[in-house]
Amino acid sequence: MKKNLKIAFFGSSIVSAYWNGAATYYRGIVKSLHKMGHEVTFYEPDIYERQKHRDIDDPEWCSVKVYPEDQVTLRALLREASEADVIIKASGVGAFDDFLEDAVVQLKKDDNLVIFWDVDAPATLDRIESNPSDPFNALVPKYDFVLTYGGGQPVIDAYERNGAKKCIPIYNALDTDTHFPVEPQKNFEGSLAFLGNRLPDRETRVEEFFIRPAGNLPEEKFILGGSGWGDKSMPKNIEDVGHVYTKDHNAFNCTPKAVLNISRDSMAKYGFSPATRVFEAAGAGACLITDYWKGIETFFEPGKEILVAKDGKEVESILNELTSEKAEEIGKAAYKKVLAAHTYDHRAELLESVISEKLEPQPNSVEQNQ
Repeated sequence: MKKNLKIAFFGSSIVSAYWNGAATYYRGIVKSLHKMGHEVTFYEPDIYERQKHRDIDDPEWCSVKVYPEDQVTLRALLREASEADVIIKASGVGAFDDFLEDAVVQLKKDDNLVIFWDVDAPATLDRIESNPSDPFNALVPKYDFVLTYGGGQPVIDAYERNGAKKCIPIYNALDTDTHFPVEPQKNFEGSLAFLGNRLPDRETRVEEFFIRPAGNLPEEKFILGGSGWGDKSMPKNIEDVGHVYTKDHNAFNCTPKAVLNISRDSMAKYGFSPATRVFEAAGAGACLITDYWKGIETFFEPGKEILVAKDGKEVESILNELTSEKAEEIGKAAYKKVLAAHTYDHRAELLESVISEKLEPQPNSVEQNQ
């Protein structure tokens, strides 16, 4: 019989997507685990003004514990978390990450699991492989599992090369409760929209795939969403709408003719790392154009369910040829695929099977032969 698990999860934030791209990922996974009967407590630090920019109130599908930035409180919460069946430390918590990575390993017992969940595996792997004295190198083999937000076989190989007992990608997906087709919204009208915060390892690709095409297509309107772009020099046909709250993502995806996905440098390098917004856009029935990365066909069929551009010139060519009818056709095909194979229920089922297999006592060879 399946056991309902108590899961302690230390992550960046589940209630605020403010400068926190993992929020919708956490929400989707945790909500689906709750539907399966598991009890999740999510521990998050009160940093970066995220609590002032919440997207949601404390949800009914998990217990949220926000802690101040001090180790005394955190140690008390770790003692509480030690009673859980599964204890997860996510990468990029933003406060006391090194401390937490070691502290969670110390909570390992015979009847529990300790898991490192890497939501930015390329960055972590680059860090530890370039610095053999990084303390995390010694901790990797002590976790029961390393789960990753993406990366496919290249990331699995890299983590296992660095001592991981087992590395399993749990890819982004669609949360059908929050992302779905809606009516268009006038302020998001345009030929192409891109949503993403300004980050150093993505800015050059944004210039190539979004800003340069906009400059070469002055008659078309481009929509830019996300934080940090205010002082960036851009063509006049780009409208910067600033931070787009989660509640407005559906309209942002549904309204323009097409939406653009641009990978960060590290994600593009490893491949097999579709951003959350790829599935959000598909779940809204949007026509999605993405920069090329290895493994796209694992998730969507290029040319039918998604359009792929290897550089800015190809983005321009796609926009020049893309009719409203074709965009709608591609959006419908992507919507059908994401519902069939890429929801968070699919991802949580995989996670549950991995955890249950490890926690459930295995019959001995005598019993197996009876």
